[in-house]
Amino acid sequence: MLLFMLMGFIAGMLSPIQTSINGKLRMAVGSPFLASFISFLVGTILLFLICLLIEKRVTFKVRGVGKIPFWVFTGIMGVVFVTSNILLLPLLGSAMTVVLAICGQMVIALIIDHFGFFGVIKHPINRYRIIGVLAMIAGILLIQNF
Repeated sequence: MLLFMLMGFIAGMLSPIQTSINGKLRMAVGSPFLASFISFLVGTILLFLICLLIEKRVTFKVRGVGKIPFWVFTGIMGVVFVTSNILLLPLLGSAMTVVLAICGQMVIALIIDHFGFFGVIKHPINRYRIIGVLAMIAGILLIQNF
């Protein structure tokens, strides 16, 4: 479990790095939307190569796809997340952009866990989880004001 937590921590460390890189890309290409497109294009090419090298395929069985909700195949949330970070970075700075995104993630994650949305295991909201989110909000206020 500790290894997986470390992986999550390291993955979280990559977000502000990528956001900063995307901010530079925005300046280079002159558009937050084009920067986001380039970022997704490079990521798509990389994932395509990983699928070829590791899984030896880029296809999946079409049988049963009709039973899966259409929204499972969309990447809209990722587009909004990455593009918003590109837009917010020059206005708010790296720390505030990232901490606001993380706080938003925590709030919706608690709701998803509490109700078991999207088929996840239910983890009820309790006072300790609420205190955790309030501590994050306090952290946002500290970062904003100091």
